[in-house]
Amino acid sequence: MGFGSYDESEQDNQEYDTDFEDEDGLDAEENAHEGDIEYEFTASNDELLDRLEDIKDNQNT
Repeated sequence: MGFGSYDESEQDNQEYDTDFEDEDGLDAEENAHEGDIEYEFTASNDELLDRLEDIKDNQNT
């Protein structure tokens, strides 16, 4: 067989393991965070908007 070719009969012989056990996955609640997060901004809105413009300009160059 050449590169990129395949035996079509192999398509019927493929077996897929679709038996998933609960232990196989991640427990999303295992590391759940219950609390508060506070942010303190030291820049003004104008400074933040200027910085955003700078970032956009740098991405376009």
